[in-house]
Amino acid sequence: MSGPTFGLAPLVAQQLPGGLPLLLLPRSGPLILAARLVIRGGSGADPSGQRGAHQLLAGTMTRGCGDLDADALADLVEGAGASLRAEAHEDALVVGLKCAADDASALLPLLLTLVRQPRLEGEQVEIEQQLNLQTLQRQREDPYQLAHDRLRSLLYASGPYGHDPLGVEDDLRSLGPTDLGILAGHLGQSGAALVICGTIPADGVELLERPLAASPWSTGAPAASAAPSPSTPQGPTLATLEQDTEQLVLMLGAATVPLGHPDALALRLLQTHLGSGMSSRLFQVMREERGLAYDVGVSLPARCGPAPFVIHLSSSAERAGEAAEALCLEWQRLLEVALSEEELELARAKYLGQDAMGRQTCGQIAERQALLFSHGLPQDHVEQCLRQAATLSGEALRQAARRWLTGPKLSLVGPADALHHACRSWQLADLGGAPSPPL
Repeated sequence: MSGPTFGLAPLVAQQLPGGLPLLLLPRSGPLILAARLVIRGGSGADPSGQRGAHQLLAGTMTRGCGDLDADALADLVEGAGASLRAEAHEDALVVGLKCAADDASALLPLLLTLVRQPRLEGEQVEIEQQLNLQTLQRQREDPYQLAHDRLRSLLYASGPYGHDPLGVEDDLRSLGPTDLGILAGHLGQSGAALVICGTIPADGVELLERPLAASPWSTGAPAASAAPSPSTPQGPTLATLEQDTEQLVLMLGAATVPLGHPDALALRLLQTHLGSGMSSRLFQVMREERGLAYDVGVSLPARCGPAPFVIHLSSSAERAGEAAEALCLEWQRLLEVALSEEELELARAKYLGQDAMGRQTCGQIAERQALLFSHGLPQDHVEQCLRQAATLSGEALRQAARRWLTGPKLSLVGPADALHHACRSWQLADLGGAPSPPL
């Protein structure tokens, strides 16, 4: 089966023994290969009381698999000048390989061995566990991370997205090899997919088919996410943390839609309009015109569930109230004022440019196609969005904002006096809970 080309040879999709979808993207040029195995689940599927389990499992996978202990695996990979990584995101556990084409035949099978035969030796689990705990401890010193953690709690509470993929310290400390072994045994039950891009060896597919034919991995293509319905946000809308610094960090956000939702593109264009580059509205208004921001930006990560749309801003403690007021005004503007044609054209141009820049290398191409696979989206989903972007109006973007960005929640980290003034501005803005128009 063939599909879109991205300027490459036609895509080739097939199924490996047991049901694992495989997408091959041959690419001429430098003799390199990038592969990405994505397994639906991730930290959002961490068992109760085991938050951080998928990330700990992912890290330990690269510390030995099959017949290779930690040293032998490192020698094999690093001796070839290759990169083999595994990490857990909110919706998936991902194994990535980058190597020279001449070494691909020796290294490609590791993708399956890591997942299906991780050694999970006690000493290696403990080393990875301590590294993750140290990272969590360092995050407690970062005001941005602290504000992000509190906003995440406001938006998702104890739900699947309610904790960092690294986990929670008490849960993480309690995990051991037995827990990880049980988790590894369930990988692939919600679907998985493998994408390979670059100079693919002639025996590449056979190298993957052989172990799966002998011991099938029962999996299949991940399913598309169910579309959520707009709802009035519940629970607290404000979280604060006092920290003795000279600046205030503000994060204002709302839980929105999965990557494949009909409104996802409109929200992506709004994110681009607000926060992409020095010509973006927030940079121009908050930093250049008003001098309120040391740093400002907007994030909208791809999620299988309700993705967070978040504006982040850092400002001086002395101007905390003004910064909070201006941030709320910009959010309200999304709901009340449609983008002008000039603003919309600039957002479209940036969106198209970001797409082009995001598929320059084999690694980028493999990553994008694996992301689509993991969300249960068609191979040409990005191309569909690029065409659709030209048809969306400013009013369509405003209506999408009104469906998903009403009732945002605010997280603040900074000195006590700054918190007081920012909270006062938040109360006066009264952004919570306006009725949303129907889909």
